[in-house]
Amino acid sequence: MNRDDLSWEVEQACREAWPAALETVALGWVFRRSGGRIRRPNSANPLPGQRGAPERVIDAAEAFYAGHGQAPLFRVPDIAPELELELDRRDYGREGGTIHLHAEIDALQGHSDDDITVSAAPTENWFEARFRTGGYDNAERRIFRHMTGLIMGDRAFVSCERDGQIAAFAFGVIRNRLLVLEAVETEAGFRQQGLGRRTVGRLIGWARWAGAKAGCLQVVADNAPARALYASLGFSRELYRYHYRRKTIAA
Repeated sequence: MNRDDLSWEVEQACREAWPAALETVALGWVFRRSGGRIRRPNSANPLPGQRGAPERVIDAAEAFYAGHGQAPLFRVPDIAPELELELDRRDYGREGGTIHLHAEIDALQGHSDDDITVSAAPTENWFEARFRTGGYDNAERRIFRHMTGLIMGDRAFVSCERDGQIAAFAFGVIRNRLLVLEAVETEAGFRQQGLGRRTVGRLIGWARWAGAKAGCLQVVADNAPARALYASLGFSRELYRYHYRRKTIAA
């Protein structure tokens, strides 16, 4: 598989690992909406193949999001940069630079630690840890719960407990034998103890057992600790990057 084909396979897998409540396809783009603060399920994303002229795509996306009372947001990966000039012209700013990492499953450091809990569905304690670290309000809690119920394919929610509470957690989804790592987090009071590495390593071990051929994830470009963690697990290949474009609001 060439690099472009692999990049689009990763695009699809990552999109399906975090499904949106509503998706509409138009002009070779998918307009996603869920509500809440998380950008990925609330942004316009490109699809492989032929896409419409930038002016038409942006007009359609702006109309879609305006119809839902939501500001338009575009997720622009390096593999589909054609909107950039028109977004510049319309005063859309840049934010959220993110890297896609990829590795073959045999290159990843997976294990089967007995004290890391693995479940096919999130427990209430897992949800509470996610909500606590993310500062979710009640609406965002409902959105996230709904999202996890929409996930298709093999999935696993992993957690590591210390002092009677979840100290580190993550979840993973396998789509077309590709593991997508999501929501990797360690509670502030338990960092620098290797718990995040062990928790993600357990998820990799589960994915290898479940037949995954490779793994991928998205990490914020300036998050040095997270990038170091993933490098230590074997995610050494940067596949491509993306960023978001949001309309600049005059003060």
